[in-house]
Amino acid sequence: MAMVSEFLGQLSLNIGGQDPLFPTVVPAPDFDPDKDAARIETAIKTKGVDEQTIIDVLTKRTYAQRREIAFAYERRAKKDMISALKGALSGSLETVILGLMKSTVQFDASEIKESIKGLGTDEETLIEILCSRSNDELVEIKKVYKELFKKELEKDVAGDTSGNFAKLLLALVQTKRAEPSSVTDYEKIDEDARALYDAGIKIKGTDVATWISIMCERSVPHLQRVFQKYKSYSPYDMQESIVKEVKGDLQRSFLVLVQCFENKQLYFAKRLNEAMKSKGAKEKMVTRIIVSRCEVDLRKICSEYKSCFGQSLQQTIMEHTKGDYQKVLLGLCGPGQ
Repeated sequence: MAMVSEFLGQLSLNIGGQDPLFPTVVPAPDFDPDKDAARIETAIKTKGVDEQTIIDVLTKRTYAQRREIAFAYERRAKKDMISALKGALSGSLETVILGLMKSTVQFDASEIKESIKGLGTDEETLIEILCSRSNDELVEIKKVYKELFKKELEKDVAGDTSGNFAKLLLALVQTKRAEPSSVTDYEKIDEDARALYDAGIKIKGTDVATWISIMCERSVPHLQRVFQKYKSYSPYDMQESIVKEVKGDLQRSFLVLVQCFENKQLYFAKRLNEAMKSKGAKEKMVTRIIVSRCEVDLRKICSEYKSCFGQSLQQTIMEHTKGDYQKVLLGLCGPGQ
């Protein structure tokens, strides 16, 4: 068994041209959906509900496998597994488990919808998702958003935000970011670094449109080099410049973008730390990050967390959460490194 887990530990899956994946939730070997469905049915029917079995099964299966379990459950029990889980669970555990019954993209699309429906916008969630997802992920999110909600994501974002903040989010949602190139264009790097400086620190006020077009249309490796070069023009680095030049949601959005270009997993590690250690732990944020990243890069987030904070994410979860919520989060994070 050690061999298999060691192999899975080193596994980073690279799909198409996307970033390599570092999931903590990987396909369960010897997977038997009928057997899992029977275990879940028994767990739901047990007096007082056997939450531990539900956690053990669903946190150790990928979304594709959970779907198969749901189909097997429906064949067995003649009812919908998601509704049965909804009826059996409550609170934070229910939120996580229902999140796991959506694909990563469906989950992101639903979180965006949740952040903009009703009175007032949850800008924090909107910024976190739109500014941290890759171009490929955003293309998928737009497609699924339309399938789920029969509306264009662009229209909903435009209807719920305003000013330069709206322009930045819309530029991201338009998914015009260039693909990484195998050729490094030093002239273009210099030109963009200079343009960012000329549009901000160099002048009174800020030419936000220039910042938006460069940060939303250039490839990530290109921007990483641009921010390095930028320091030869500006006395401040890019993040310091953003803090000096713009305020509010626009500032927060630019900062998330730049942090994610520089090291996306470190950005999420810091968010998790801040969420768990803040007064009245920001449970929603913890749930959202762990559920949305467990099949993407949570293993790398865990290692960035440990390097940055000197203790494992699992240890922090044990100190700041309790009960079934703690168990389900630990199940998704896997064993500490």
